[in-house]
Amino acid sequence: MKLSETNYSNVQTVCCALLNPEEFDGKEFVWNDRLFVKDHVRSLLHMPLNFGKVMIRLHEKVEAAEAYSKDGIMLSDEKSLWGSDVYLEVDREVSECEMATISGTFLAKVYEGPYSNMHQWIKDMEEYVRSQNKDLKKMYFYYSACPKCAKTFGKNYVVIFAQVA
Repeated sequence: MKLSETNYSNVQTVCCALLNPEEFDGKEFVWNDRLFVKDHVRSLLHMPLNFGKVMIRLHEKVEAAEAYSKDGIMLSDEKSLWGSDVYLEVDREVSECEMATISGTFLAKVYEGPYSNMHQWIKDMEEYVRSQNKDLKKMYFYYSACPKCAKTFGKNYVVIFAQVA
């Protein structure tokens, strides 16, 4: 799928689309082998150091393959203080990219505000999972807009997907 046919871009910013929180907040999703290209971002205490370069590289390859998914989900697995894996959803295999699939049941909640609130959002998500009588396995973070677009929108939405058992 071409970029112009996805949720990755819009006319207002020529970049990120504004997330509709109602599509995700408080919802349960079941994914079966959802397909992504995968890459790694270096971080210092969870602050990304090369995120832009990694995203440009991934988007160039996905655009060339016309492999964008309609939903346009990009996930981050903040697996350590020093780096995270990023997953950009695609609708087919992309050559020269590491491919990954993600499966499972996920509870989603949408948060809005500065990234400095992340610690509280994570605690809130953990409590939400417990309130649903589920066991938390892992969290993925969907940063729905780049900093430039978030500023333009006046909203910085982050969706936390909690994989549950």
